[in-house]
Amino acid sequence: MIGRTDRANHQYDLSDFFTALGNGNLPAVSFVKAKKAQDGHAGYSDPLDEQIFLADTINQLQQSPDWPSTAIVIAYDDSDGWYDHVASPIVSESQSAADALNAPGRCGRFTSFDQPGRCGYGPRQPLLVISPWAKVNFVDHAISDQSSILRFIEDNFNLGRLGNGSMDGKAGSLLNMFDFSAPHAGKLLLDPGTGQPQ
Repeated sequence: MIGRTDRANHQYDLSDFFTALGNGNLPAVSFVKAKKAQDGHAGYSDPLDEQIFLADTINQLQQSPDWPSTAIVIAYDDSDGWYDHVASPIVSESQSAADALNAPGRCGRFTSFDQPGRCGYGPRQPLLVISPWAKVNFVDHAISDQSSILRFIEDNFNLGRLGNGSMDGKAGSLLNMFDFSAPHAGKLLLDPGTGQPQ
């Protein structure tokens, strides 16, 4: 059912992604997760294993006919203590039992019981954009999070916001990382083993 508009749960093996890529048949949006040994988690993965997966995948995307219209966003779901030493700002104060930042069941200086919510950001983590349309050698200091990726997709395809408490409405935009006036970044193929330019 790959590529069809049905109600299937479209979660496939990585081999299906690479087959679609090789056939020039990528969907408009793909979320790709490395296998456990290459996903960058401390304890059972290794940064070099992660590097091999990322470099190999990005190299293949750059060499595909889809590259001129591709934006790759690399994000992490948690830090495992590898990335940050500074506490993040609280976005939503609450006393929800689901929150436990300041104390059990407490997040921030909660002022209104009719606004339960999540604390917001956890540890800062890398978020990288790789695209012919990405600004070159640019660091964006705006606050973004994983829901910023959803917001980028929503804005790109004019989908609107999810609503119902979804964080995409509060998410920072990724648009400042791009310049759509002309492609700026050339291809940079990396050796997966060394990380050096090929």
